[in-house]
Amino acid sequence: MTGYSLEQGDYLSAPQVIVAGLGAMGSAAASALARRGVRVLGLDLRRPPHDRGSSHGESRILREAYFEHPLYVPLVRRALGLWRDLEQRSGRPLLRTTGVLLVSRPGSELIDGARRSCEQHDVPCESLTGAEIRRRYPVMSPAEEAIGLYEPGGGVLDPGACIASLLDEAAAAGAELRFDEALVRWTATTDSVDVVTTRSHYGASRLLLAAGAWIPALTPGLPLQVERQVQHWFEAPDRGPFSIGALPAFLFEETAETVWYGVPDLGRGLKVAIHHGGDRTTADALDRNVAERDVEAVRRLLHARMPAIDRPPSRSSVCMYTNTPDGHFLIDQHPDAPSVLVVSACSGHGFKFASAIGELAADWVSGVPGALRLEPFRLDRPMLSGGGGGR
Repeated sequence: MTGYSLEQGDYLSAPQVIVAGLGAMGSAAASALARRGVRVLGLDLRRPPHDRGSSHGESRILREAYFEHPLYVPLVRRALGLWRDLEQRSGRPLLRTTGVLLVSRPGSELIDGARRSCEQHDVPCESLTGAEIRRRYPVMSPAEEAIGLYEPGGGVLDPGACIASLLDEAAAAGAELRFDEALVRWTATTDSVDVVTTRSHYGASRLLLAAGAWIPALTPGLPLQVERQVQHWFEAPDRGPFSIGALPAFLFEETAETVWYGVPDLGRGLKVAIHHGGDRTTADALDRNVAERDVEAVRRLLHARMPAIDRPPSRSSVCMYTNTPDGHFLIDQHPDAPSVLVVSACSGHGFKFASAIGELAADWVSGVPGALRLEPFRLDRPMLSGGGGGR
C-alpha cells in the first residue's frame, strides 16, 4: 500500500505504523519502533517540543512513592532506566535528582497511598513530622497537623529535552516525521488503517493515537475529558532557599480536592501549579489567557504554605490534562478497531512514564508480550466501563 500526498502529488513508501501526535508518548513510541527497524510515519500538528499541548513547562516530577497506586512503581522504574539510557545516548541532561516531598495530614491518601507503594516495592523514603519539615525547609509552613514523606531518589525531568532527544533518535533510525500536519480522520480494519491529514492520505498496518488532548475528538465515545491547567513561575529576591539542593520537588494535599505541587528554581523561578480542578474544555477551545483567578488560586496557597514567595508570578503557561473517570491511564486497543492503539490518556501524571509506555507500544506493534502488564489500563476495567468517580 502507498500513501498519496494530496498537496504535493508524490507517492510515499508505505509506513508500517503511523504515530499521530509526537509529544511525550508519541515521540517515545516513534523512537522505540524506529530503533527496532519498523517503518514509522510520525505526525504532529506543530513541531515538537512546543507549548500547545500537554508536554511543556520546563519540568515534570518523577517519583516512585506513588500515591495513585503501587502498580505504577514497576512501570516508573522501567521508565527511569530508559530515561537514563536516553540521557547517555543523547548526551543531553534529562533528569535531575531533587528529592520529592509529599505533605498532607495523617491518614490522607497522598501519604498513605505513597507509603503503600514504598513498602510494597522497597522504595527508600523518610517520614517527617510537620516540625521536621519546617526545620529542614524553612520556606515551608505546613499545617500544624501535617506530616511528610520524603523520597530522596525522586527528581525532575526536562520535557522539552526528552522529546527532542526521542525525536532525534527516531529520525536517525529512519522514522519519517511530518510536522505541521494534523490527523483529521481515520478508518481501520482488523489489519490496516487509513489516515487523512491536513495535507495527505496514508495507509499503514497500525495506528498509534498519541495525540493527547486531541484524542477525545479523534475517538468519540471513549470516556475522556480534557481539563485546563495553569502553571506559574515565581521569582524570589533570594532564590537560594528555593533552588535545587535547598528545596525538593513537592506535593501538598490541603484537602482531598486540593492538591498542588512545586518544582525548585531551576534558574527561572519556582514552578507552582494546582493538580486538577481546572475547567473542562477541548483542545481546540482551550482558553490560553491567564486570568486573575488563575493566579489568585495559587497565591492563596503560597500565602499559607510558602509566604516568602507570595508575589505576582513572573510568567504563567496554560496546558491540558486528558483525564479518565478514575484518574488512571488508558492504554488499549480501540474497541472498534484492533489495529489502533490509544496511547494514552494519562490524567495529569503520565509524562514520567513516556519512555516505558513507548516501549510497550512498540511491543504491541511487534507482537511481543510486554514485560509490564497493561491490564490495569484497559478500557474495559470496572471504573471506566462502570462510569466510576474520581480518585
